Amino acid sequence: QVELVESGGGSVTVGGSMRLTCKVSGVTPNEYCLAWFHQAPGKERRAVAVLGDNGAIRYTAPLKGRINISEVKKERTLYLTLDNLTSEDGGFYYCAAGSRRAPDCFLVRASYTSWGQGTQVTVSA
Repeated sequence: QVELVESGGGSVTVGGSMRLTCKVSGVTPNEYCLAWFHQAPGKERRAVAVLGDNGAIRYTAPLKGRINISEVKKERTLYLTLDNLTSEDGGFYYCAAGSRRAPDCFLVRASYTSWGQGTQVTVSA
C-alpha cells in the first residue's frame, strides 16, 4: 500500500522560498513516477513537477524555472523547492505517485493513483 505524507508548507512573503517534503512508502522500486501538484483556491489541481525512477524530470509553467524536484531514494523522500514565490503560487501542494508507462512521466492527474493529504502554502505581500 502506497502512503505519501507531505510536510513543509506554511506562510512566506512574496519573493521568498520554501521546501516541501513528501515521505514515500509502498512504491514499487521500478517504473514509478512521483509528482507534485498545485491547487490554487478555486482552481484545478495541476502538475508542477514530475520525476521518474529513471531520473527523467519535467516541469510546468508558471513555476518552471523557480522550482526543483528531487528524490533521496534511500530516505524514501521527495522534495520540492520553490523560489521567488508569488501570490499565485499559494494553495495546496500534493505529492502523488503512479506507474511509469513511458520514458517521461505524464503530467495528467489521472496518471497518479496515490495521493498525499496536501500541504498548504500561503504567500503574502
